[in-house]
Amino acid sequence: MIGPLHPYAMQRLIKLWGKDQVINVGQRANLYKTIKRLHEAGLIAVRATERDQQFPERTVYELTDAGRRELMEWLEGMLAAPRNEFPQFPAALSFIMLLAPGQALAVLERRAGRLRENLAAIERELENYSAVLPRVTLLEDEYLRAVTAAELSWINGILDELRSGSLTWSYDELAGAATSFLPDRSFLPDLAFRPP
Repeated sequence: MIGPLHPYAMQRLIKLWGKDQVINVGQRANLYKTIKRLHEAGLIAVRATERDQQFPERTVYELTDAGRRELMEWLEGMLAAPRNEFPQFPAALSFIMLLAPGQALAVLERRAGRLRENLAAIERELENYSAVLPRVTLLEDEYLRAVTAAELSWINGILDELRSGSLTWSYDELAGAATSFLPDRSFLPDLAFRPP
């Protein structure tokens, strides 16, 4: 697809193509660290060093044969096998009971608003590019649209339950559940089931 590049061009292309929505290249230093690791592992090699009076010296890298093999193995593995990537949102949900139901409602309403904005942006991008780019180049956008729409739908359901009061909790209810779930609490300090 694309031949040898220097790190600045890599970062620019990733952002230009919108791949920074799925690849974290916000900090150029992180990209340079990744390039250093790939080079040390023999997965990329220095192709040339460019000198231009307008720019600092730039090292151009290219993929090695070992790098191509590793790329194909990684790609096939990532596409074939679902993995738990430990996203932060489900981790935060596991502690939502630390908020009062009204607080949870407020923060989830904010999240739903941001998800609606994100979904609209993805829809605009797909609309703008689907007529000019091959569909295969937009699959990650289609995936992000599906995941964002599913999360928004789920959160809207939770918001409805919080508003109606069918989803609620209290310290006493949670302490009772913890007691029944952990009949032997001798290994816990006395303060383990106190509200924060």
